[in-house]
Amino acid sequence: MKKFEPLFHEDNLKAIINSAFDMDLPVSGGWGYTREEATIIHHLDNIPLTQFEHTFASMRAYGEMNMSLPEDQRYGSINVNERQREQIGLEGKTYDKVTYEISAMKEDVYAALIDEYKEGYGKMEFDMDDHFRRRKESTLKREVIHWFDITEIV
Repeated sequence: MKKFEPLFHEDNLKAIINSAFDMDLPVSGGWGYTREEATIIHHLDNIPLTQFEHTFASMRAYGEMNMSLPEDQRYGSINVNERQREQIGLEGKTYDKVTYEISAMKEDVYAALIDEYKEGYGKMEFDMDDHFRRRKESTLKREVIHWFDITEIV
């Protein structure tokens, strides 16, 4: 399976997210690869915690699988789905340890398959079963863990 490099840990996570995604998230800490580098969530503004965590996990996946790679190696159609969640109290802090399954396709393959579908849909000679079989075969799946420090919001 392809291995993706962790995103570089910067001191100002909030500024990085604002610059890359034009979002102002109330976070600090790290990218959440380990408990020691947990993403600290400072407050929630009318958004459920699981949705906030999913948004952050999607940003990290997009950074790892697209933004940080050369153009010919980038992935698109990146989908993040929660698989498991565990709340852990440790050393006076509360953490969410969330496991996500991430699926994606190489951008060029995805674009070609979408074009093929648009071109062939509705035509008798278009083999939809074969098309979706190849889409499935072209999809990369990986499992990742995110650590969130939720002490300030629980």
